[in-house]
Amino acid sequence: MAFVYSKTGTAELAADPMPPNATDMFVILKPRKDWPNPDLPKEELVSRIEGNLAKFPGNAYEITQPIQMRFNELIAGVRGDIAVKVFGDDFTQMNRTAEQVAAVLRKTQGAADVKVEQTTGLPMLDIRVNRDAMARLGVTAQDVQDIVTATIGGRTSGQIFEGDRRFPVVIRLSEAQRADIGLLEQVQVPLAGGGYVPLSSVADIKVIDGPNQISRENGKRRVVVQANVRGRDVGSVVADAQATIASQVRLPAGTYLEWGGQFENLQSASERLKLVIPACFILILFLLYGALESVRDAAIVFTGVPFALVGGVLLLFLRGMDFSISAAVGFIALSGIAVLNGLVMVSSIQDLIRSGLSREEAAHVGAMQRLRPVVMTALVASLGFVPMALGEGAGAEVQKPLATVVIGGLVSATLLTLFVLPTLYARFGQKMIKKLDHDNEKHEGDDHGQTFVSNLA
Repeated sequence: MAFVYSKTGTAELAADPMPPNATDMFVILKPRKDWPNPDLPKEELVSRIEGNLAKFPGNAYEITQPIQMRFNELIAGVRGDIAVKVFGDDFTQMNRTAEQVAAVLRKTQGAADVKVEQTTGLPMLDIRVNRDAMARLGVTAQDVQDIVTATIGGRTSGQIFEGDRRFPVVIRLSEAQRADIGLLEQVQVPLAGGGYVPLSSVADIKVIDGPNQISRENGKRRVVVQANVRGRDVGSVVADAQATIASQVRLPAGTYLEWGGQFENLQSASERLKLVIPACFILILFLLYGALESVRDAAIVFTGVPFALVGGVLLLFLRGMDFSISAAVGFIALSGIAVLNGLVMVSSIQDLIRSGLSREEAAHVGAMQRLRPVVMTALVASLGFVPMALGEGAGAEVQKPLATVVIGGLVSATLLTLFVLPTLYARFGQKMIKKLDHDNEKHEGDDHGQTFVSNLA
């Protein structure tokens, strides 16, 4: 690595509010050609960094990238790919439930950097009055509170004047004395009948772990369990974790879970795609019908879409890549290219039928004539996506699924267009379409002697 720098707490501009116990460490890597092993995969590099960080106890680490972290924060208010938000009223029960959820996530394949939001661990001085002892000695709770307030918090005993300025005089124990529990136990508390007793006689003094922070969302207390995903897609990791949590984690009354992070973004994008993809296919069918003027021919051309999808899915599987939103966008682009090649082929066959060839002969001749245009269209589109499919730099996790889908789909769609589509048209295409009337063409000329017979199959 080239160098490392860190940022602790909130910056002066406070554009990124952070608690004082949180630190962002930025690891700047050297160019890959300067690495001892330039072919080292990113996953192996992350694993080595995690192994070295595990040697430092008492810390919780999360490895991510700055832009990815900011997007996660904007989407769900957390920095991880997956966020399980535990809502409730009792912090003890909420923390117990959060630990159980974290234990399930640590056992889920693909989940990494699992950690629970730190809500406790802040040392606090706890002074609890003993009412039975106070009743025996004749001390009231107000007396004890006044002494504790004056000893630790301080009490104003007067003012000092310097010209027109005035300063309050506050009496309290020094910082070192306030940190000494043994000394605090010996602080004298006055009795009603005169005399004094030590504070330890009427109160229990100890240092406890108090709440470190209390987070709220929509007015409810919240504890977040977050994790990153490596080696699997977010959807399958969340599905496995949800099934295990539902069977193994019993939620106390008043406690409930919500899932967020990138999974929340995946859900919203999936809901949009459920509307966009059917609308896209319906629009393609309408456009095909407008171009071919036949429902049957439009359906034949549209068969290129499922065959193209098969090729895209197959190549994703062969490359070991998961289905993602970018892959879904690639399927939409692929559908347009597949339909375009099919439309070129069917239009050529229809032109040959108009010239007088039979449907079977036109399908054969049209397939031979349009071999080069169809192959050229597929090659241009697929070769243009090859750099994206092989990319390893920034943004490759988005580009590679899209390019892989398009390349694999074009291979299967081209084979369909050249071999299967002419066969389908020869068997199921229109029986008669806009056939030229040669007699009228001879008598009335090329411009005015065309009559058409519109007998659609």
